[in-house]
Amino acid sequence: MSFNENSRVKIPALLHLIKLGYEYIPLSKQNRREDTNIFEEIFLESVSRINPNASVDELKRLLDEISLELDYEDIGEKFYQRLTATSGIKLIDFKNFNNNSFHVTTELTCKNGDEEFRPDITILINGLPLAFVEVKKPHNKEGVLAERSRINFRFKRKHFRKFANITQLMVFSNNMNYEDGIVEPVFGAFYATSAYSDLHFNYFREDSEYPVKQPLKDISDEIETHILKDNNLLVIKHSPEFKINKEPHSPTNRILTSLFSRERLAFMLRYSIAYVREENGLQKHIMRYPQVFATMAIASKLEEGKTKGIIWHTQGSGKTALAFFNVKHLTDYYQKQNVIPKFYFIVDRLDLLIQASNEFVKRGLKVNKVNSRQEFIADLKIVGAIHNDSGQAEITVVNIQKFSEDATVVEAIGYDINIQRVFFLDEAHRSYNPKGNYLANLINSDKKAVKIALTGTPLLREVAKEFDSKMLFGNYFHKYYYNRSIADGYTLRLIREEIEGTFKMEMKSVMEQIKVLKGDIKTSDVYADHRFAGGLLDYITKDLIAFRDYWRDETLGGMVVCDSSKQAKMLFQLFEDKYGVQEIDAEKLPMVADQRAPYGIRKKEKLTAALILHDENDKQIRKDLIEAYKSGKIDMLFVYNMLLTGFDAKRLKKLYLARVIQDHNLLQTLTRVNRPYKNYQYGYVVDFADISKAFDRTNQLYFQELQDQLGDEMEMYSQLFKSPEEIKEEINEIKETLFHYDTENREIFSQQIEQITDKRELMSLVNALRTVKELKNIIAINGYEGFGELVDFHVLNSLLIEAQNRLNNMNLLDSMESGNETQNLLETALEDIVFQFIKVGEEELKLADEYKDQLRKTREALRDNFDTADPYFISLKEELERIFKKKNLSETNQEDMVENMQLLRKIYDEAKELNRKNDLLRAKYQNDDKYARIHKRLTEKGNLTIKEMQLHRALMQVRHEVEEKLEGQDNIIDNEAWFNKYLVRLVAEQFVVKEKLDIDAATRQNISNLIGREYFQLYGNR
Repeated sequence: MSFNENSRVKIPALLHLIKLGYEYIPLSKQNRREDTNIFEEIFLESVSRINPNASVDELKRLLDEISLELDYEDIGEKFYQRLTATSGIKLIDFKNFNNNSFHVTTELTCKNGDEEFRPDITILINGLPLAFVEVKKPHNKEGVLAERSRINFRFKRKHFRKFANITQLMVFSNNMNYEDGIVEPVFGAFYATSAYSDLHFNYFREDSEYPVKQPLKDISDEIETHILKDNNLLVIKHSPEFKINKEPHSPTNRILTSLFSRERLAFMLRYSIAYVREENGLQKHIMRYPQVFATMAIASKLEEGKTKGIIWHTQGSGKTALAFFNVKHLTDYYQKQNVIPKFYFIVDRLDLLIQASNEFVKRGLKVNKVNSRQEFIADLKIVGAIHNDSGQAEITVVNIQKFSEDATVVEAIGYDINIQRVFFLDEAHRSYNPKGNYLANLINSDKKAVKIALTGTPLLREVAKEFDSKMLFGNYFHKYYYNRSIADGYTLRLIREEIEGTFKMEMKSVMEQIKVLKGDIKTSDVYADHRFAGGLLDYITKDLIAFRDYWRDETLGGMVVCDSSKQAKMLFQLFEDKYGVQEIDAEKLPMVADQRAPYGIRKKEKLTAALILHDENDKQIRKDLIEAYKSGKIDMLFVYNMLLTGFDAKRLKKLYLARVIQDHNLLQTLTRVNRPYKNYQYGYVVDFADISKAFDRTNQLYFQELQDQLGDEMEMYSQLFKSPEEIKEEINEIKETLFHYDTENREIFSQQIEQITDKRELMSLVNALRTVKELKNIIAINGYEGFGELVDFHVLNSLLIEAQNRLNNMNLLDSMESGNETQNLLETALEDIVFQFIKVGEEELKLADEYKDQLRKTREALRDNFDTADPYFISLKEELERIFKKKNLSETNQEDMVENMQLLRKIYDEAKELNRKNDLLRAKYQNDDKYARIHKRLTEKGNLTIKEMQLHRALMQVRHEVEEKLEGQDNIIDNEAWFNKYLVRLVAEQFVVKEKLDIDAATRQNISNLIGREYFQLYGNR
């Protein structure tokens, strides 16, 4: 049986999608517009059904408009607006989703000029190719990382702009279970939406409370046979591995159910995509799976009549984005009930109001800011739901202090009964004290309002004394914990760095000197003294520079959480006095480009810094400074209370704690450095204040909250910190013999070794299988007989390949974790060596880029050849290898590149021509690689003096008979001797009897051997 990605993952996935209700389009019927891959006939029929008043001519003009829009540099935003529009000609019927057409096909070519790629599976809604699936076999080299690199390369090229813009959803899978806690997704089934660069892979884990409702339908034996024949894989139909891979609970099939069942797909297309205008350009985001299920949970709880509840999603999980997505979802939810919702986002601090407003604006919401209690009173008394004339979705962002006794809604009147206010309360663990006026005023402002509390850290009861979050806001609607977020790669573990003893002693000495001179003073004044602050600043600046140098990354940022506002000002003043004032670059902060130092950028060599306090600068300047920090124009922030919660800057990887922070505020502060950034595995906290006792106390309270309120779900939480000694995960114990593994079924064996996380255990298994291979060689060398009955060497050899592939991938993970450390050790060892780089002209860069691109195209052209035994192919491959045997690539100079460029172009042109001829021949054999190769072997040696048409007729008849035989009988190919005799008879019948060709017995045997070899190789890689 073929044991590759097609047979193990692609075909089972294709069949699974058909069970989900998709209709298969054969390879020979992929009739579409090649510039967009839109299937025009399906599109016209489907969209006419949805829009019965639209004429065919209108729809054809619409297709032309779509083609133009798909060429925009907007990641498909204009197309997505059209796709989800509820007015005009609708491309998708979201009200009755089953009214749409659902199709699936394989190997659909995305082509523009000379460039092309073919996703494994393409999914079409109403003839629009809105999604695709790329698969690899389990334990493949580099997992899904290679696929991500390929799609990044393709989608950033303008050649493929239309295909990137029309794609809404992508799945990448090597059919393995997830390796939790790996920042880079390597093993598993991941989903993404399109991007021009840096595609982000997301995990998907089903929520048992909101399962997929759609059952899988049965498909007939005839349909399965048709699909296998269309993909030239009929030979795998009765194999035990294939039957296992068709199971609905394989990793690939699970995520296909999660995303492409009817109800889920409608949700994902309609609500899960957001276009975000970041400073570095437009981005396209897709909901994370906890946001998907939290949104479903909110709607479900509202259906049950609940009007308040808590969303407990850990810090860094995207709660502001969750509120945005729910504005879209709840708007539709209420409109179905003829209710118009008004949305409010409640914060308890001015800096959070600014942050939240910015995040909503970036995502396209119209934000109404409330600047006074009077404005809020006026807002509540407005009958309409939308303040703007464009119909743009709105949200009002308001500080809880704006709620007063006078801020109440208009009493129920006839034309206002369909208004439903929805309050999202941000950071609900913190300032909502039931004994205070603000919360009472909020509740009384509209007693019928829906109140959804968002928190990453529920209010700890010992801190809250007589109340906790659930008393205020009801029970949990949905929960997503810190360690699950770590497992999903959304947040990082933290490493706490203790300060060297010598520094502590120096600081203690300074404190004693200050006390002697000034007498009994407050500790905060000691910490704000210039002598203490000076030593602190020296340590921090040197440490941050060393941290950036170690990682060879100038983009890494730091934040100093000061003991007091007074200390923050002193640290910043010392920074200014010692290192001077940097004039603000017009390109960095255009709004204050003509101003000088008061706005807060200071420079020390290669470091810049800013002071962020509520009484320093005005709102706009603080906003500009924060944005400048996020974008990498400022390296270090000095703060006291601001930016400790809700502040999301991925480049912040070093947090300096100069004071002890208590309880939930401590967890909030620590997680400022836990956002994924590049390939970093950890966030780092430099602990000047010795927070260990405070953290232990907070941790105990947190555990108590989990245990008391969530019962067994306490196991979902793990310690926030992970020490260097604990970085390696605990490893499952398994027994060390082949006896414990299924050696009869390679697929089960593959799944079993996937569970091994102890590399020593896997090495023992690999060594055992290697020993079997060595014994086979010894038996063959010595001519021993009778051992074939004891062990199937062919099977065990294929198991060795699987186990070795798994081991290689585990080594890849290790290298990913230690790669940066190894590189930095190397850099340190070479720091005294001078490397000299000389610019030889700007044209050199262009040539090098062109050279690299030509090398890629040449390599890909050779890779696409399906007949690697072709002597001509071998000669081209050897010629390519010779180019690089002369000299290392790193030593290639301009003269070499010019010479090699000509050779590469020659090899590329010849390889493309060879592929063209191969494709023509393969088409003659209904795209069956096997028979195209057989045809070539028989014609290239000159043994057969017959016309190619005769050879083709005979081979096609043999192919038909063999495929019929394989379809009708189970596992006949297992009997190799019988199958060989069958082929000899079949060749004689077709070539000699029917075609009347004069060929001798040796030639007939040669033909049957070629045919048999192809089938045996496909069947068992023999």
